[in-house]
Amino acid sequence: MDFDAYDHVRPIRWLGDRLELLDQRILPLEEEYVACADADAVAGAIRELVVRGAPAIGIAAAWGVVLAAQALARQRPGIDSGDFALAELEPAIATLLKARPTAVNLAWALQRMRRAMQGAGVDWLPRLAAEAEQIVSEDLAGNHAMGLAGANLIEPGSGVLTHCNTGSLATAGFGTALGVVRAGVAQGRIARVFAGETRPWLQGARLTVWELQKDGIDATLIADAAAAHLMASGQVQWVIVGADRICANGDVANKIGTHQLAIVARHFGVKFMVVAASSTLDMGTATGADIEIELRHADELAAVAGKRHVADGVKAWNPVFDVTLAGLIDAIVTERGVVMAPQASKMALTFVAKGVA
Repeated sequence: MDFDAYDHVRPIRWLGDRLELLDQRILPLEEEYVACADADAVAGAIRELVVRGAPAIGIAAAWGVVLAAQALARQRPGIDSGDFALAELEPAIATLLKARPTAVNLAWALQRMRRAMQGAGVDWLPRLAAEAEQIVSEDLAGNHAMGLAGANLIEPGSGVLTHCNTGSLATAGFGTALGVVRAGVAQGRIARVFAGETRPWLQGARLTVWELQKDGIDATLIADAAAAHLMASGQVQWVIVGADRICANGDVANKIGTHQLAIVARHFGVKFMVVAASSTLDMGTATGADIEIELRHADELAAVAGKRHVADGVKAWNPVFDVTLAGLIDAIVTERGVVMAPQASKMALTFVAKGVA
C-alpha cells in the first residue's frame, strides 16, 4: 500500500542540535512545536505530556540522551571512551527514565542508547546519534508491518472502535493500532471507524480523529460511556487498541478505560486486538498485577482545557492506565509476530523462543 498517503503527521523533529516536539496538549486547535535543547527539557516534555504514546516517548528520550552527550562533548572535549562517557551521562539517563513509569518503551530505548556507547572509542557520539536514528527507522518500518498484519485479521466491511491515540502522534509515524486502522481502510477491510473520546486528556477527541481527518479517513467520535451501546448495535466487529506494556502471560497495560472495553467486547462477541511494537513486550514481568500504574494529579479530572468544572474540595482518583487480562484479548499484533488468544506458553513460543524478547 501507499503508506505515505495515510501518514501526514510527524510529532518529533530532530534538527541536529535540538529536538522539536509537536505540543500535543494544545492540539487540535493549535499546532506548535516545543524546542528542547537539553535532556532536562526532553524529560520535562515527556512528564508534562508535550509528547505522549509509548513509542514516541522512547524516541524522544533517545534524542534526549544525544542532547546530553553533545553537551558533555562540548564541556569535556577529547573524550575517547564510550564507557567513560556513559558513566558521565547516567544522571541524565536517570532523569529521562523517571519521567513516566508505566510504558516500558522508555526504559527499552534508554538501554539501547547505553549499549551503543559500551565499548565505543572516539566515535561514541556519532554511534549514539546513529542508534537514535535507528530506533526511529525501525519503529516506522515496524508500524507498517503491524498495520498490514493486523488488517489481515479483519473481515472486509467491518467496523472498528479504537481508544486513546495510537497513531503518528504516538510513534515515529503511521501508528500501531491506528496503523491497523489506516491499513484496513486502505484495503477496504474497514468500513466504519469509531473513536472514544478518552477522558481525562481527550486523546481520542483531540488527537485521533484529527489525525484521521488529516489522512482523509472518515471517523465518528463517541463518548467513552457510549461504547457498550455502540457494540450492542452491531456496528463494530473489532476493538483495536495499543499498549504501554505487555507481560509474559499476555496481560496488557494500556490507557485507562481499555479494560472495561475488553469486558464489554467479550460480552457482545466483538473481537479485541492489541497492537504494539515488540519493544513494548516485558517478558520479565509475569502478569499485569506486577505493573506499576501511574497515578496523576486529581486536578486533571477536575478541569477540561484548563477550566475547572468540579466543586472545590472534591476528591478524585486518577490512574492513567489499567490492565486488560490476557483472557479478554483475541490477538496481540507486533512487527515480530502475532499471538492469537494469548497466554504465557504462546507468548514464550512466539517471542522468547525466537529471540524477540
